[in-house]
Amino acid sequence: MGRGRHELHITVPSIFRCPISLDVMKSPVSLCTGVTYDRASIQRWLESGNNTCPATMQVLQSKEFVPNRNLQRLIQIWSDSVARRQLEADSASDSAVPSQDQINLLVKRLDNSNFFSSLTKIVCFARESEENREFLARIDGFLNAVFDFMRNVESDVKLIEQVVEILNLMSSKILEKKPLLESNCLSTILVVLQRGSLDSQIQSIGLLKSIAVDGESKLKIAEQEGLLQDLVKSLNKEKDPRLIEASLSCLIEITMPKRVKIKAIQSGTIPELKKHLSEPNTSVSIIEKSLQLLETLSSCREGRVEIWQDSMLVQAIVQKVLKVSNKATEHAVTILWCVCYLFRDEKAQEAVVSSNGMTKFLLLMQSNCSAAVRQMSADLLKIFRVNSKSCLSSYDTKTTHIMPF
Repeated sequence: MGRGRHELHITVPSIFRCPISLDVMKSPVSLCTGVTYDRASIQRWLESGNNTCPATMQVLQSKEFVPNRNLQRLIQIWSDSVARRQLEADSASDSAVPSQDQINLLVKRLDNSNFFSSLTKIVCFARESEENREFLARIDGFLNAVFDFMRNVESDVKLIEQVVEILNLMSSKILEKKPLLESNCLSTILVVLQRGSLDSQIQSIGLLKSIAVDGESKLKIAEQEGLLQDLVKSLNKEKDPRLIEASLSCLIEITMPKRVKIKAIQSGTIPELKKHLSEPNTSVSIIEKSLQLLETLSSCREGRVEIWQDSMLVQAIVQKVLKVSNKATEHAVTILWCVCYLFRDEKAQEAVVSSNGMTKFLLLMQSNCSAAVRQMSADLLKIFRVNSKSCLSSYDTKTTHIMPF
């Protein structure tokens, strides 16, 4: 193990280093000169009274800086890659996939003294195939040993990451999920979500989604201190798209109970969804999931109030109709139908009118959309009392629509 660590040479790309501290940047931000620095370093430089760019010594026209998200994602990917290589180097002698006989021996020897070494080999075995995961699930006492570790875990994040990965890999094989819903197990998952690598964070969210099987389990997850709030924080548009998508999927799964919806709204979910819907480069999948979650939250009064009080959000929803995908259109129309038709909010109706929403509903009526979407569009047109001639005459002909008929 010591030899592996000694032989691992890590070269840090120069663009990942802050020109001031020369350390790998944790939060890269760019000045108006185009040079990128670590946020903490450049803040100290500017707060010291300097008005120049440290690298170029140009006088700054503005002391404001913007996050360099692309570089931050590259650094995160590189950092995760280094962590994986370090782990592989530390356990080089254990890299081969163990046999079933070896796995049986490893499970029997699981204890706190050799847990990490044994579990690393077991994770390697589980990654290999579905058949291997089924074999592990049949070993008497294996899952109970992992559950016990989750209940009594220390602060070693790398070890917890291994445990979360094996549980996530075997989530479909875990028939009794109650142990994972215990408070100390949920707090262990939260540790990975807060402090783990990007891949481990995604795995921890996947594990949460897999254990949210009924109303009771969803409530337990939502009521675990800090867990729902951190899921919402993972929606931040500066995060990795894979993490955002995993968080959206999990929140869609757990926000079915009304109490969880309200808690998610109070945690600031809707403003984060608005950012994704307003951002021009958001992926189709993230838009679809954002609208689906927003549709779920609009089914309770607190969610509807927050939506109709924000005309910019309503307009962003309207803009997604017929622009992204059939799925996105269906979610968007359902939200608009809920706030404008079912609950007749005038402010939301005004926002729809001002963003050509009526024209879109008329076009939907003529498209090959689902029967449900067609009916909701008809209901909305009745509310606005618009005929096709006046609607089409006000349509912004500079906008190109690719119609499904």
